[in-house]
Amino acid sequence: MSALTGMGGIGKTALAIEAAHQARAKGWFPGGTLFVDLRGYDDNPVTSDQAVLALLDALGIRGPDLPRTTARQYDTYQVHLAERRARTLLVLDNASDPPQFLRLLPGSGHHRVLITSRDRPDSLPLHIVDLETLPEDEATALVTTALSNDPHDDRPSREPQALRELTVLCGHLPLALQIAAAMLRRRRSRGIATLVADIKKVGDALSVLDNGSRGTDQYGRSLALRPVLETSYRRLPEDQARLLRLLALAPGSDTGTEAAAALAGLDEDAAVGVLEDLAAACLVTAVRAKRDAGKGDTASGDVRWRLHDLVRAFGVGVTAGDPGLREEGEAARERLLGFYWRWADIADDRLHWLPGRPEPVRFGDRAQALAWLDGERAGLVGAVEWAAEERYARRAVGLALCLAEYLRCRRYFSDGIAIARTAGHAARRAGDRLGEAAAWTKLGSVLREAGRAEEAVEAHGRARDLFRAAGDRLREATAWNNLGNALRKAGRSGEAVDAHTHARDLFRTVGDRHREAIAWNNLGLTLQDTGRAEEATEAYGKALEIHREFEDWYKVGQTLRNLAASHERAQRFSEAGSYYLLASDAFDRADADTEGAMTRDRAREFGQPPTPPPHPMPPFQ
Repeated sequence: MSALTGMGGIGKTALAIEAAHQARAKGWFPGGTLFVDLRGYDDNPVTSDQAVLALLDALGIRGPDLPRTTARQYDTYQVHLAERRARTLLVLDNASDPPQFLRLLPGSGHHRVLITSRDRPDSLPLHIVDLETLPEDEATALVTTALSNDPHDDRPSREPQALRELTVLCGHLPLALQIAAAMLRRRRSRGIATLVADIKKVGDALSVLDNGSRGTDQYGRSLALRPVLETSYRRLPEDQARLLRLLALAPGSDTGTEAAAALAGLDEDAAVGVLEDLAAACLVTAVRAKRDAGKGDTASGDVRWRLHDLVRAFGVGVTAGDPGLREEGEAARERLLGFYWRWADIADDRLHWLPGRPEPVRFGDRAQALAWLDGERAGLVGAVEWAAEERYARRAVGLALCLAEYLRCRRYFSDGIAIARTAGHAARRAGDRLGEAAAWTKLGSVLREAGRAEEAVEAHGRARDLFRAAGDRLREATAWNNLGNALRKAGRSGEAVDAHTHARDLFRTVGDRHREAIAWNNLGLTLQDTGRAEEATEAYGKALEIHREFEDWYKVGQTLRNLAASHERAQRFSEAGSYYLLASDAFDRADADTEGAMTRDRAREFGQPPTPPPHPMPPFQ
C-alpha cells in the first residue's frame, strides 16, 4: 500500500493515473485497475459504504447478485478480491481520512493499493510519497506542452524569460500552471509577458488565476485554485486555521519555530504541535535549516516552516476579508516585531561585546549570534518594511538599527540600504529626530562599504547635524568619525583629517576612551594617505594603547594591520611582516578566523613564521 500526499493542486491524481497506466502497460496488473474518487474534501464526501457499492459494480457484482445489507456487501467485496488471482491495482483517490477507505483495503497483500490524499495517513503502515512543486525546467515544460497543440504557438520559444517568470508566479504548482496555460490558450494574440504583467499589477497570482480559470481538466475537475484551498482550510480545527492565517502574514519565505510561536502567542512546544499538524495536512512544509559548523547552530533549532506562495496569498486574503481577523493579524505582527527586536538587539550586543562588559544572554559567542541572524535574515529585513505603517513604526525602526552592524559585517548592502532608508522615513514621520539621525548613520555606513562614498558623506553629514541640534555630543562625535571615513573613501583626505581630529577631541571631552581609540586609528589611516607617516605611526600607537586596555583584540588586529601596511608602503618589509604576524595573533584572540588567516598569509610573504608566537603580545614599540 502506498500513498501520494501533498497540497491541493500538486498533481496527486495526475501522477497516480499516469503511474497506473504505465504499470498496466508493463503487465504488472493483469487484473486491471479499480478507481474510485472519494471526493474527501468536498462538502459531501463519498462514504466508505458508497464507495464499496461503486467497487462492487466495477467488479460486475450488481443487480440480483448485490447483497442487500452493508455488512454483506463488504464481505462479498473482500471475498471477491481474495479469490481474484489476477493482481489488481486499487486506486483510492482524494481520501481525506482513514475511515473513508480502511474497509476498502484488500485483506491480503496480493493486490496493490495506491491512495492520494492532502493529509498524511501517518497512523497507517503505508509507503508515503510526499509530492513537492515542480522544478523550474519541468514547470516550463508543462506550460510549453500545454500550448503545443497549436503548431503556430511559438510563444514559449519566443519568450523564455517571461515563461520562467510566469512559472515562478504560479509557485511551480501544477494546477496553477494548468490554469495559466489555459488562460494563454484563450489569449492567443497576446504574449506570455502580458499575463505576467497582469499578475504583477494585481499583486496576487491567486486572484488572477482564479478569475481566469474556466472549464475542467482531463479528469473532469474544475480548473480553479481557490476552491481547492478553501476546502482544505475549512477542514482545519480552529487552532490550526488560526496559525495558518497568521503564518501567511509572516515576512520571508519561511519562518523559524520561535518566530511562529511569537506570531501566534504560543509557547514553543504548543506551536510545534500545531505546525506539525499543518504539515501533516500538507499546508505547511517543514524545511531543514542550513547549518554551518563554522557559524554555530541556530538557537531556534534546525526546522523552519514554509508556506507555498499561493497558500500564503489565500491566507492573507482570508484575514483581509474579516475585521476581526485583521485585528488578530495586526496584534500578531506586533508580537513578532517585539520578538525580532528583542533578540536582534541581544545579537547586536554580542557583535559589539568587549571583555569586561556584561555577557549578552543567549548567544555564547559571536558565531552563535551571526548564525541566528543568518537564519532569520529574510524575516528580520521583511519585518522592518512594516515601519511604513504607524502601528509598527517604533518597533520596526528599533529593529532596523539593531541589524545594521550585522548586514554590514555580512556585506548584505542592498538589505542594509533598504532598511536604513525605511527606518529614516518612519522616524521622520514620527518626529523622532534622534531615531532619524541614527538611521542616517546606518545608511551612511552601508553606503560607504558599498562604494558609494559621496552619498555616504551626505548621509553622515545629515546625521551629524541632527545630533548636534539635539545636543548629543557623544553621537555627534561618532558622526564626525563616520564622516571622516566617508570623506577618506571619497578621496577628500584633507577634510577627513579635520573630521577625525574633531571626533577624537569630542570623544576625549565626553570621556569615551574606547571610541577615542577608534578615532585615533582612523586618523592614522588618513594621515598616512596624506604622506604624514610619522604622525600616522604616532596615531596608531595611541589607538593600540587604548584598545589593549579594553582587550578589544579585533580592533588591536585592525590597528596592527594598518601599521603593517604603513611599513610595507615605506618598504620596511621586515617590520611589516612582524606587525602582520602580531595582527594575526590579535584576530585569533577575537575569534576572527578569516582575518587571522589572511594576515598570517601576509606575514608569510615577508618571511615571518607561519603561526603566531605562543607568548603574550609584546607592548607596542
